[in-house]
Amino acid sequence: MNGNSAREVEMIVCPNCNHQNPDGAVQCEACYTPLPAMTTCPNCGARVQADASFCGQCGFNLKGAPAVASHKPEAEQPNAMPDPASSSSFEIPDLPPIEPLPTPAPLLPNMGAPSSPPSSGEEVAVSSMPPASGEEMVIPPPPTSPPAPAMSPEISSSTQLQAPSAKLLHVQTDTMIDLPIHLTVIHIGKPNDRIPPDVDVSGFPNSEIVSRIHADLRVEADAFYIEDVGSSNGTYINNMPLPMGNRHRLRAGDRISLGKGDKVSFIFQQS
Repeated sequence: MNGNSAREVEMIVCPNCNHQNPDGAVQCEACYTPLPAMTTCPNCGARVQADASFCGQCGFNLKGAPAVASHKPEAEQPNAMPDPASSSSFEIPDLPPIEPLPTPAPLLPNMGAPSSPPSSGEEVAVSSMPPASGEEMVIPPPPTSPPAPAMSPEISSSTQLQAPSAKLLHVQTDTMIDLPIHLTVIHIGKPNDRIPPDVDVSGFPNSEIVSRIHADLRVEADAFYIEDVGSSNGTYINNMPLPMGNRHRLRAGDRISLGKGDKVSFIFQQS
């Protein structure tokens, strides 16, 4: 019995025709579709896809593990710059003293003719010739711009853009779930100690086929997108498998199935 269980765990399910292939297979034996590479979760040892973001069994963040960087000896780095402090022959040349900047001459008021000729019918208020002795020169005040028109209360109270609202209708129990409108990423799954779900499906029938961290809904502008984040049994849109890492834009009436067999299904509704 234990040998059969281990063999079932090591089988790779084809995302196209759901045919079970032996561990290590590169393409499906039935439809010749390329199979995803498999690896082992470093936290619980469960078999997950190599490009999965989270473990579908324990919710471990597979992308959070630090990558082991390969360090080359310092002698093998051809582009390494020499350390000036370690080179005894490196000397800093003496720089010449900085000359002070000359003091700018004070600006005098321009009493000449205007730079641009006046338009037809426009009078020049200031004469280009200096006033005679004892005569006071009168400079007209600059023109004032008209006051800005007051905004009416109807214009000042601009209409606020309403955030898109959407719902999920659980097909098996006819239960309506309102999606939170204040989140840009909505996590769908079951309770866990890493990423708590915003849409908890643990209370629905057959929820054991749903991973703790199963899928994400992303809100961009007025559109909703769904992507599988490495679930064990996959995500299906209108009975078609959604490859992990691919996003699908949801439209009203789309059927979302969490896991195989269409046992935990929702109808996407948007208003």
